[in-house]
Amino acid sequence: MSEITLTPEMRPLGKSGIMVSPIAWGMWRFAGVTPAEGSALIAAAFAAGVTLFDTADIYGFNGSGGFGDAESLLGQIFTATPGMRDRMVLATKGGITPPVPYDSGRDYLMGALESSLKRLQVEQVDLYQIHRPDILAHPQEVARTLEEMVTSGKVRAVGVSNYTIAQTQALAALLTIPLATVQPEFSPLELEPITNGLLDLAMERDVAVLAWSPLGGGRLGAPEDARSTAVAAALDVVANAAGVSRAAATYAWIMAHPARVIPIVGTQNVARIGEIADVYKVKFTRQTWYDVLVAARGEKLP
Repeated sequence: MSEITLTPEMRPLGKSGIMVSPIAWGMWRFAGVTPAEGSALIAAAFAAGVTLFDTADIYGFNGSGGFGDAESLLGQIFTATPGMRDRMVLATKGGITPPVPYDSGRDYLMGALESSLKRLQVEQVDLYQIHRPDILAHPQEVARTLEEMVTSGKVRAVGVSNYTIAQTQALAALLTIPLATVQPEFSPLELEPITNGLLDLAMERDVAVLAWSPLGGGRLGAPEDARSTAVAAALDVVANAAGVSRAAATYAWIMAHPARVIPIVGTQNVARIGEIADVYKVKFTRQTWYDVLVAARGEKLP
């Protein structure tokens, strides 16, 4: 039975013209460490072959304060480490406005971009994504705003996170530039991108898929119910055969989809970041890949 082979070669970020690593590192929990500690985490990601780094203005917010802290920390590190920014594809997001909670109006988003650039201490980000859809923003206004970001030279490519299929299609239809990315939650425990057609839409339109929470919010590392235990067991069959961690096997399962999904690794542990490179040791066959899917579904495929 043929094996599904993963390679570390760079790939296009949709139709943006930007080349990225097949796996990304995320900064959801990046705030709260020292610049030296943060720099060590980034260095570990570089060493593991990561070039795509994902942050957001909301990262660092604890419910009452900390909005922008992850971006500010990264900005401090950029200042202290000349040349680091040039080594990465930098992605950030905006549009969440606690406690409102969302605003994708033109004035708000343009201001949010300026604030992100100031905190990051950069003049441009490579990818800017709407973090969550604002139901009260017309997609025409959102499209014009994203285009303005690109024509200003402050953003190279645009995307969306947590959009429904219909919201994604409406925005893409009104854009005169490519929608480079979509960023859904996707893991062996969160199969909606497979079942709702998002991955099919991404393949049809050549949109890159960035998967957040690829380890199921930690549930695959420490299963607490029958479903996650069954999925973990199916993943361990492949992980043990390759001599890698369950996390590496999970990333590989996500990456094996023909949409060439890019998992966003969220660990803030240097050793676990180092495991990213192990994904290329993992070999799924159709049988073992579907074994994980069947375990996740909790029933046989038709």
